[in-house]
Amino acid sequence: MSDGEDPQPRRRRGRRRGRRSATSGEAKTGNETTAAGTPTKSAKSKSAKAGQRRPSRRGAERLRTVHETSAGGLVIDNIDGPREEQVAALIGRVDRRGRMLWSLPKGHIELGETAEQTAIREVAEETGIQGDVLAALGRIDYWFVTEGRRVHKTVHHYLMRFSGGELCDDDVEVAEVAWVPLPELPSRLAYADERKLAEVADELIDKLQSDGEAALPPLPVSTPRRRAQTHSSTRIRRADEPVRGRKNGRGPGP
Repeated sequence: MSDGEDPQPRRRRGRRRGRRSATSGEAKTGNETTAAGTPTKSAKSKSAKAGQRRPSRRGAERLRTVHETSAGGLVIDNIDGPREEQVAALIGRVDRRGRMLWSLPKGHIELGETAEQTAIREVAEETGIQGDVLAALGRIDYWFVTEGRRVHKTVHHYLMRFSGGELCDDDVEVAEVAWVPLPELPSRLAYADERKLAEVADELIDKLQSDGEAALPPLPVSTPRRRAQTHSSTRIRRADEPVRGRKNGRGPGP
């Protein structure tokens, strides 16, 4: 090659990057077919996956949220007497594990009822005794899921004076009832929020005995309920389970 001649560019041998060489006798397409036109195993799996639809999150069933309001009370017998003689009425329900859980009587506020009226009615239905509302103990709210619904429940509690009746567990949703001495409430009540209400009750009872009923805080305004609400079952009793009607009056609880 003379000095005046331009050098010829060399061509690279082999394949260029990014380009696949066709195999002799095969025509590869996006579906990856063989020479005979039969889809390969890989192509079959891809087409099967393409036919499967991914589950849509929007299509998943969502729980319907409902709001419920209840009311109940802590009924004290001998509330004006010596503290060592005071007892409170509790109800016991059996949970899914077979445990007895003690709590305050309470239930749904029905159409046309105020929270105070509901507390008096529910105490009578679940314990067989009557009580008079003295003061508000507080409000508890919590969430739970039942029967395909997500429930937000609010419960109004009141301090009540025992006014008559005989303690019994005739209500089908109640497994046991008992008069419990006030010092035993922290260890007997199953729920921490209700144990705090028992502490509030102690303070109100001290104020009641020292300064009289007029010293208690006024009851919050409660208007009659104007709209019906859903009722969530708290315990399902078996069909073959007998309904007990043990009456223990003012005797000691179990």
